[in-house]
Amino acid sequence: MLLSALSFSLMGICVKQVGGRIPAAEVVLARALVSLALSWWLLRRAGISPWGQRRGLLVWRGAIGSVALLCVYVALSTLPLASATVLQYLYPTFTALLAWLVLGERIGRRVLAAVALGWAGVLLVAQPTRLLAGEALAGEGGLPPGAVLVAVTGALFTAVAYVCVRTLAASEHPLVIVFYFPLVAVPLSLPLVLLNPVLPTPAELLWLLGVGVFTQLGQVSLTRGLVGLPAAQATAISYAQVGFAGLWGWLIFDERVDGWTVAGASLVLAATLISLSSRRPQRPAAQSLRGSG
Repeated sequence: MLLSALSFSLMGICVKQVGGRIPAAEVVLARALVSLALSWWLLRRAGISPWGQRRGLLVWRGAIGSVALLCVYVALSTLPLASATVLQYLYPTFTALLAWLVLGERIGRRVLAAVALGWAGVLLVAQPTRLLAGEALAGEGGLPPGAVLVAVTGALFTAVAYVCVRTLAASEHPLVIVFYFPLVAVPLSLPLVLLNPVLPTPAELLWLLGVGVFTQLGQVSLTRGLVGLPAAQATAISYAQVGFAGLWGWLIFDERVDGWTVAGASLVLAATLISLSSRRPQRPAAQSLRGSG
């Protein structure tokens, strides 16, 4: 989960580099094409059939994940990196609730504490006083409501996709789950790209390749993490991405690291350590998932 958080934070840098000119749907398509090729190679190398057993749910997970990814890329392209990351990190709360409702996963006190601390850290990194003052963007109106709604929608769809991954973990290999994501994303994003195609420059092609590679690495790590941990605990660990986003903002985008960011990063680190120290459930994940239907 920590490797996944690092990879997705690097993916965010790549998206920011091309988001001013390349449409979000084209970024999704580029990511899907790279991921499709890498996933196919990994499956062939491992000698695993790519088609899986629960194909309907695999396709559904791919479709939900594609919508979530499109929303995330739109948010990264139109919002400051810190704000987009903060809004995306509504998803651990959604995931914990959905996992409890759908999978019957008990939310322990340690995980609840990790979620609460991580959420508090997310808010601090967002620098709420600046957001309330309307200083997050150059305009006086603050964050665009439409972009905020897209980001929150992406967080909700991300949570649904993660719960699907936990359900599929009972019967599918992680590489198969990852493979279906780009397999569905390519035909879903292609019509949107054809409506407004933009020819990337050589430099933009490199950034798009980075989007695909880092997202693939993040997705594989994420899927393995969700297979081995309860959904609420796994997503609480992934709060570490907020700290990475603050670091990249300082190093690459010349964003000032102030007391809010330091305090928020400290809470996120505490959430990660608490979640890692939480005891795993007595029943294996696969058994628990089979029992939940």
